Amino acid sequence: MSNFWFIILAVLIIIALYMLIQFFINRRAVTELNQDEFHNGLRKAQVIDVREKVDYDYGHIIGARNIPMTLFSQRYKGLRKDQPVYLVDANGVASYRAARILKKNGYTDIYMLKGGYKKWTGKVKAKK
Repeated sequence: MSNFWFIILAVLIIIALYMLIQFFINRRAVTELNQDEFHNGLRKAQVIDVREKVDYDYGHIIGARNIPMTLFSQRYKGLRKDQPVYLVDANGVASYRAARILKKNGYTDIYMLKGGYKKWTGKVKAKK
């Protein structure tokens, strides 16, 4: 029976280490911005909404371009490397994945909205 608990403990430790490593990789790929910081940089950045098109169409930050995560690996190449990239997702999770793709492909000026679109209190373009 003690072998069983040893294996369970080992698996839990491996999972915890994996999650910790992912956390630090994500933090290195992107800088989180709060509402004010994000809003202040909107005009000089490429704002990319990585939510699916149906969610984007329902409502999005004014000036944001939609590149859904399902197509991001194919369509990110249209982004300029010489301008900041501001990422928006639903709740602050998918932006990490998008940022890692960008970082891996030579983009350096990458930011994301902390908490995602659900926390955004600025102006939006909503479906009528």
